[in-house]
Amino acid sequence: MAELERRAAGGAAASAPATTAVGAQNAQGLDIEGLPAMLGRLGENVMTLVDAKLGLAKVELKEEAAAYGSRIAMIAVGGALAAIGFALLNVAIAFFMARLFFYSFTPPISYALGFVVTGVLYLVIGGILVVVMKNRLAALSPAPERTIEEFRKDKQWLKNEL
Repeated sequence: MAELERRAAGGAAASAPATTAVGAQNAQGLDIEGLPAMLGRLGENVMTLVDAKLGLAKVELKEEAAAYGSRIAMIAVGGALAAIGFALLNVAIAFFMARLFFYSFTPPISYALGFVVTGVLYLVIGGILVVVMKNRLAALSPAPERTIEEFRKDKQWLKNEL
């Protein structure tokens, strides 16, 4: 009799750890204790994904900023060189134009007409240059297109999964 009681107690003790090792199961046979762990891993994976996407956005924005910065710097250098050249060429052309008017007008009026004609010519050329460069700069998109596309894909994936 004592032997039977000991075996029954041992059998119950042996079956109890087996239940905790497998985990509690509901009526459908699903592992209930594993569900919080799975949700925790899902949350960690989503956070890792968001961190990766934000890292991609940072890199892409830095690339775009570098592209804008280098183009703006080149525009500034080009503008400074053009201003120096403009000044020298403007004076030379103005004196040439004044010489053309020299036989019809007095020297002060011929110099004034030479500088006015030259100034109008350079205003037109400069205006065209500014409009062309502004349009080229406007063609660059400041939005991180690759990152936005990745977020759209992730959003669609999450909708399909949930």
